[in-house]
Amino acid sequence: MTGPPTPPVREVVDLSHPLHDDTPVHPGDPVARFTPAATVAADGYNVLHVQMGSQTGTHVDAPYHFLDDGARIDELPLEYFLGPAVVADVRGKPLRGRIEWADLVPWASLLGPGRILLLRTGWDEHWGTDAYFDHPYLTGDAAARVVAAGVRTVGLDALSLDETVVGGRPADGFAAHLEVLGAGGVIVENLRDLGAVPEDPVVSVLPLRLAGADGAPVRAVAFRVDR
Repeated sequence: MTGPPTPPVREVVDLSHPLHDDTPVHPGDPVARFTPAATVAADGYNVLHVQMGSQTGTHVDAPYHFLDDGARIDELPLEYFLGPAVVADVRGKPLRGRIEWADLVPWASLLGPGRILLLRTGWDEHWGTDAYFDHPYLTGDAAARVVAAGVRTVGLDALSLDETVVGGRPADGFAAHLEVLGAGGVIVENLRDLGAVPEDPVVSVLPLRLAGADGAPVRAVAFRVDR
């Protein structure tokens, strides 16, 4: 008798931060709060009351996040959230450093329709500290070139694809967001452990199906599929 078939999925890597009351959020966004709504002791079962914004933790932005006439998170093709990925290693940038197209040229030939581009800034090492808000960011020009290559899903291991400014707007505006979302694409923020992504990876960033929302949390994972 033969055993069960060997699963084709290999090297599953969790790219999501855990969610808790101390989860960093973009300045001005709702903070996360998690409190028991029912307990085994009192009710015979556990239920957690979850209170947070749509942009909390590891999440996806839909075009509606910046564009009133943009697609909502539940209106987007699921193919945007699952597919082969390219990890561009752009570590070494200074505080608030700019990620230019020149930084992405080594991976340019791998970009195209159906590809997910992940920017490895290394900034997930600062998660939970003040330095996390001083992350590198993608320039509008670089974002436009990525979109022109056919990419519609861009993610990174930092708080935002654009510069984060407390109490104001970035000097460049929200150029990278507007380029990607303006093309009908999506942005994945607050990823982690991109250095552990296997070779020739498939990435899943499937969001919660929040009706009419600007974005939603995800359980992002990378894995390799045997062929």
